[in-house]
Amino acid sequence: MLKKIEITELEPHLIKVRLVGDLYVEEATEIRERLLKQIDQGVQSMTVDVSELNYIDSSGLGVLIAIHKRCTSKGGFVKIKGIKGNIKELFELTRLDRVFEIE
Repeated sequence: MLKKIEITELEPHLIKVRLVGDLYVEEATEIRERLLKQIDQGVQSMTVDVSELNYIDSSGLGVLIAIHKRCTSKGGFVKIKGIKGNIKELFELTRLDRVFEIE
């Protein structure tokens, strides 16, 4: 279960998203809707902090991919920050470490 999703505006078109806990299919829909709403309101780029994320399933990865596509189509980016452990391995196995900018 996702314990926390925190969205902070860093600049007019840039937000930071902090995910804490475990990201399963149950939370993925809500997160997708919240982040797509941010993009519809003018956000072009995001930094997603996963340093406190313990688990992400395929639906959570799908959310990140959808957000990445939408941001890049508007000339922006999605950076993944604080990736480690099992989540880092998952990004490497799925080659998403080549899609996203990883910090």
